[in-house]
Amino acid sequence: MLPDLDLTPFLVLGLALGGVFAMSGVGLVVLYRATGVLNLAYGAIGATGALISWSILDATDAPEWVAFGMCVVFGGVATLLYGLVIGPPLAARDPLVKATATLGFLLILLGTMQWVWGRTPHSITLPTSKWNYEIGDVRVSMTQIIGIVFPIVITAGTAIFLRVTKVGTAMRALANDREITATLGVPVRRVEAAAWLGSGLVCGASGLLLANLVGLEIATLTFYVIPALAAALIGELRSLWVTLAAGFVIGIVQSCLTAYSEIADYRNMTPFVLAIVALLWFVGRRQTPVRA
Repeated sequence: MLPDLDLTPFLVLGLALGGVFAMSGVGLVVLYRATGVLNLAYGAIGATGALISWSILDATDAPEWVAFGMCVVFGGVATLLYGLVIGPPLAARDPLVKATATLGFLLILLGTMQWVWGRTPHSITLPTSKWNYEIGDVRVSMTQIIGIVFPIVITAGTAIFLRVTKVGTAMRALANDREITATLGVPVRRVEAAAWLGSGLVCGASGLLLANLVGLEIATLTFYVIPALAAALIGELRSLWVTLAAGFVIGIVQSCLTAYSEIADYRNMTPFVLAIVALLWFVGRRQTPVRA
C-alpha cells in the first residue's frame, strides 16, 4: 500500500513541467506536419541555449533579459540553420531517415556541451521565480504559473495561425501532400523555413523554463525531449490540443510519482507507458469492425 500523502505541491510542479512538455510537443507536431521531420535534438537545442544564457550571466554584465533572450534566439537560429542546410537534401527521404539525422545533431550538441561546459551542474534562475504566491497551503512561483499558462497560449495561437494565415494554410497543405502543394506554386522552402524557425523559438523557450524548473544539467535537459515526444505521439503527430493535454498528464503523473519513495525510481517510465497505452488504444480502435 502506498502512503497517503499531500500531493498538492507535486501537482503544481507537475502542471508546470507538463506544460513545458506540452509546449515542446506542440513544436514537434508543427514541425513534423510541415516538414516530415521528427526533431529528436529538441532537448539538446534547448539545453545548449540555456547554457549560453548561463555563460552570458556568469561572464558578462549584460542585462538578464539579453541573456535569457539569447536562449530563445539560439533555439530559433540553430533549428533554422539545420532546416536550411540539412533539411533540403533529406526532404524526399523516409521520416525514419530524417529523424535519425536529427539524432546525429543531438549527439553533436551533447558532445559540444560536455566539452565546453563540462559535466558540472549549473543553475539558472528566472526573475519570475522570485515572485511567489500562496495558493492555499502551497507556494507557487510565477515561473510555474508561466509554465502552466504559456503553453496553452502557444497552442491556441498556433492553432489560430495554422487556420487563418497564408503561411499556416500552406503548412497544413504540406502536411497533406507536399508534391501537390509545390505544384500549386506554394514556396515550399520558405514555408518549411518558417516551421523550423517557429519550432526552434518554442524549443528555446522550453529549454529556458526547464533549466529553471529542474536545473541546468546537460543530460537531464537533453533527454527531456522524451516526454515531449510521447505527448506528440499521443496526439498522433496531428492534434495540437491532444498533445497539449497529454503533456500535462505526463507531467502530473511523473511528478506525483516522485512523492512515493517506493516507486519514485520508476517515474521516468511515465512517458513510455502512457504513449504505449495510447498507441495500443489507437490501434485497437482502428481495428474494431464497424457494425451495420
